[in-house]
Amino acid sequence: MNRARLLCLSPHRLPLRGRLTLVTTAVFAVLGCGLLLLNWLSSRQLLEAYRDLVVPATVTTGAGTTEAGPPAPVSGAARAGGAEPSEVPGSTPAATVDAAQAFDDFQNSVLGGLLQRSLLMLVAFTVLAAVLAWWAGRRSLRRLSQVTAAARRISSGSTLDERLGLTGPHDEVRELGDTFDEMLDRLDRSFTAQRRFTAHASHELRTPLTLQRTALEIPLAQGRVPAGLKPAVQRALDANARTERLIAALLTLARGETETPAPQPADLADAARDALADLADEARTAGIRISGTPEPAPVAGDPALIRQIALNLLANAVRHNHRDGTAAVATGTTDTAAYIEVANTGPVLAPDEIPALFEAFHRGRERRGNGAGLGLAVVRTITVTHRGRVTAAPRAGGGLTVRVELPLRSRVPGG
Repeated sequence: MNRARLLCLSPHRLPLRGRLTLVTTAVFAVLGCGLLLLNWLSSRQLLEAYRDLVVPATVTTGAGTTEAGPPAPVSGAARAGGAEPSEVPGSTPAATVDAAQAFDDFQNSVLGGLLQRSLLMLVAFTVLAAVLAWWAGRRSLRRLSQVTAAARRISSGSTLDERLGLTGPHDEVRELGDTFDEMLDRLDRSFTAQRRFTAHASHELRTPLTLQRTALEIPLAQGRVPAGLKPAVQRALDANARTERLIAALLTLARGETETPAPQPADLADAARDALADLADEARTAGIRISGTPEPAPVAGDPALIRQIALNLLANAVRHNHRDGTAAVATGTTDTAAYIEVANTGPVLAPDEIPALFEAFHRGRERRGNGAGLGLAVVRTITVTHRGRVTAAPRAGGGLTVRVELPLRSRVPGG
């Protein structure tokens, strides 16, 4: 047996239920062995104490060993012939020795049988104790498994609206569940306040930015801006446009985090076709060839947010690419989900860089394009809100493949 298997069999690697069962069974077996030993010794002591009731006691005199017990009865014929009581057959020392030997055999048989049966019962009850300990451990730790499962679901990206609400006795597990629910309440309130602030701040900033853009575009269009100031005005307009795109992305991100999507019919194929049309000019200017064969992929959710998934995926593929690069989009269905997948050429990425790409304001090592680094963050947020999952993997030779899977429309409750 190799070392890996020995490590797997180590008690420290057993689950808590297994360790509790092992400890309970070991304690029961040790106590059972102690009780068996005491019972065997007590039985032997009792048999020895009552030996004299079965075997006559003997005494030693000057003439030899004689019986100290009551004399044996003498028959009438023996009395008539003048025989002495000491001469009656059966009162010799040999008879006493035979009785003692018979008692020893009887004692050994009784103690041996008692030991054998006790060992069998101990084994049987030890197995029963192990089964009962496993069942009791499973029943006691079931609510703890609920806490673990909820923590795993939340850490994998689900929303914070789930609560345990444990029932049963007010023990340590119930206290842990209540504490966990209180922590989720505080986190939910904190995140909700943060998202609400982001949404409100982004919304309030759109009006002054629109006024600034209008104030710059009107004199520029009317030719009232001196030639020397035109480059500065154009840079201001470009900065204004980038700020508006950033605010729009923040609003989308906040909306995806705060709103629960209504289960309306939508299709990832339609979203992909709209994204292809919207980014056709930008891709042509950047020298990116886009190809796509969208197949029907029916889902249920917010159609506007689902369109943002396709748009942001394709925009990320175009803006984080190199000239004469390619981008391909595909949609379809599997047995359990509808998917959209976008693959593009671009810089070489290491596998450990992939998780950071889904963080807000992260644009990678090569900051090509004028994006704000919110595209994939928005994709992940909207996907999680729609109970889906997003995966990404680097492509050989450079670039990235991102796949979003959402529940099929027929599998979404209320869809």
